[in-house]
Amino acid sequence: MSASFAVPPELSAKDAERRRSLRRMRLVATSLLVVTAVIFVLTRDAEGALGYVNAAAEAAMVGALADWFAVTALFKHPLGLPIPHTAIIPKRKESLGESLQDFVADNFLQPQVVRERVLAVGVAERVGAWVLEPGHAERLVRAGSRIVAHGLDRISDDDVAALVRDVIVPKLSTEPLGPAAGQMLAEVVADRAHTGVVDLVTDELHRWLVSNEAEVTSIVEQRAPWWTPQWVDERVAARLHLEAVRWVAEVRDDPQHRARAAFDDWLGQLAHDLQFHGPTRERAERLKERVLAQPQVIATSISLWTSLKAVLVEALTDDGLLRRRAVEEVWAAAQRLLDDPALAARVDDLAAEVASYAVEHHGGELATVISATVERWDGVETAKRIELHVGRDLQFIRINGTVVGGLAGLAIHGLSHLM
Repeated sequence: MSASFAVPPELSAKDAERRRSLRRMRLVATSLLVVTAVIFVLTRDAEGALGYVNAAAEAAMVGALADWFAVTALFKHPLGLPIPHTAIIPKRKESLGESLQDFVADNFLQPQVVRERVLAVGVAERVGAWVLEPGHAERLVRAGSRIVAHGLDRISDDDVAALVRDVIVPKLSTEPLGPAAGQMLAEVVADRAHTGVVDLVTDELHRWLVSNEAEVTSIVEQRAPWWTPQWVDERVAARLHLEAVRWVAEVRDDPQHRARAAFDDWLGQLAHDLQFHGPTRERAERLKERVLAQPQVIATSISLWTSLKAVLVEALTDDGLLRRRAVEEVWAAAQRLLDDPALAARVDDLAAEVASYAVEHHGGELATVISATVERWDGVETAKRIELHVGRDLQFIRINGTVVGGLAGLAIHGLSHLM
């Protein structure tokens, strides 16, 4: 048996106004019933024109009572009597919720209906205009930054260790490293994507050699034989340093240098061997297994993640360069949505596709929110809340019943005299 809860008794300002309006209309409808009853009593057994008034009052009173019973029976037992088929909403709220769910699913949660509605809304234009309003982009980035920072904080070191130990390392152990690494390396060499790295390395190496002449010559002198004179060691060290600087400068400045070509050939051969040469692939696998077996892999992963997380959280929580850049990008994207009709059309179409897909594949689950919510409601409080929203309009049924009943009684009394 499902749990139920009572709707909280606190009323909003709108609900308080609805209650006052409901009471006023109840008073009007009840007053008409009382007036017709008084007229009926005062004109009882009257003849002539008053007989018509009595007949009209009698029929109006009957119509008012019948409609009062019908309206009241929706929400509770009239006069507290357990009459069958009364208090319909408290007793049948589950079936009413299911019916409402089916109605919404069949008439509203249809892919074509949702798609047309989303396209008519103009999601891209509305989003772009909202973001460009003063302060909205900053507020959006600030909220997103808090969410991302909070999510990063929730990832603990134990989670990272478990991910590396239980997922990444076993996956890497079972997957052959050679073919994938060789194919990737071949793509890098074919696209010349590694030349930037070579340029960076040679440039930094040249700068270091020029700035650390004393350290280089000292290392060469220390490696020299003990029996060579000191002045020979110094001249040899200076010459070696000079040649190293010149050679590195030539490699740096000449894209067609033989060293570069030799390095490219070596990378190409390594890529080929990793894919197709058995011994090379076996050596790569053994190297991979030795690296993955090291306990330091997990510790290093945690250390890297901790450092990265700290930097990201600090950048996201401070109004620094990262957040300012994010605001600029959000603002620029919003401006493009307004200035580029083709982009806006694609965004609208994508939003419509996502909404229609969600409705087509999960519309039934979405509609169950209605029946599940109604099922948790308390029956009596549910009836009170529904009456609060629609009861004012239902009082017009009582008023109309009184008027129509009176007119019908007057007509019947007149026909009976004519016959």
